[in-house]
Amino acid sequence: MISANQLSHTKEFLLKNCRQLEITRFEYLFEDGSKDAVIRSLKEFQNDDGGFGHGIEPDFWLPSSSPMATWAAGQILKEIEADKEEPMVKSMVNYLINTFDHRVGKWASILEETNNYPHAPWWHWTEGVQDNWSFNPSIELAANLIHWSNPDSKTAEIGWKSIKHAVTYLMNQREMDKHEINNFQQFIKIIKLEQSKLEALLPYSFYQIAEHIMNLAFDCINKDKSSWGSGYEPLPLDFVQSPSDALYNRLDTLVEQNLDFYLSQMLDEGTWDISWEWGSYPQEFEVARTYWKGILAVDRLKQFRAFGYLEEA
Repeated sequence: MISANQLSHTKEFLLKNCRQLEITRFEYLFEDGSKDAVIRSLKEFQNDDGGFGHGIEPDFWLPSSSPMATWAAGQILKEIEADKEEPMVKSMVNYLINTFDHRVGKWASILEETNNYPHAPWWHWTEGVQDNWSFNPSIELAANLIHWSNPDSKTAEIGWKSIKHAVTYLMNQREMDKHEINNFQQFIKIIKLEQSKLEALLPYSFYQIAEHIMNLAFDCINKDKSSWGSGYEPLPLDFVQSPSDALYNRLDTLVEQNLDFYLSQMLDEGTWDISWEWGSYPQEFEVARTYWKGILAVDRLKQFRAFGYLEEA
């Protein structure tokens, strides 16, 4: 159980070390903070073209807009339940319309300009690197477009075009990277309200698609708890956000064991350290590491609350 005292240590760490974005997210989630405060802090990362950059994803510091950074912002806008009339959302949607590659049905995952700024090695652009990323984050961006568009609009059409490509690809996969699985998990949650449209577009039922995503996630998880902590491993809580998630029932006690594992790893300052390194840009990496500690703290505390592991004030 996370105590109220530990929660106060997290807030203190955020105030002393982290970005306003994580502070306002914490206040929104745990202290009845406002959506407007989160949007104001997000504004620091949005460019005039509507896309996001400026290191919102701390492992690459490209200031100009990219689909990946815009995906990161979109996750926060969904967290605060921003609607399609929100000016920031409208501007972001325009950016996504303007950067969609109709030839391949997706957005570029990494831009060449990324190489000009501090970044982790997995964000390094090389010729053909897009093949490694496939529909990460495009499938989630496509679902966002539909979520924040009027039905049957040109904008929604772009989303459905990408989804048709992505699901066709998905149903032929027998294994997948955890980040891409997360994108497909978010897609299926967002698109649930459009189930009939999805089934009219594709030769699969909503249930078949959701089940396939769940099976990919289940197979990806490292179920050997004795090896947890030895590296950058996909753990149950990477795929299960709350007890209402369908995958929760298939994991038996592994989710609770993962919660206990994270409890044991929590630092006195109320945060968690990251399990990866850049191997370059040492000074910038330490800055990114601190920002990530703030992001991980907010994300994990949200999960702890969902599972009843957070002491109520």
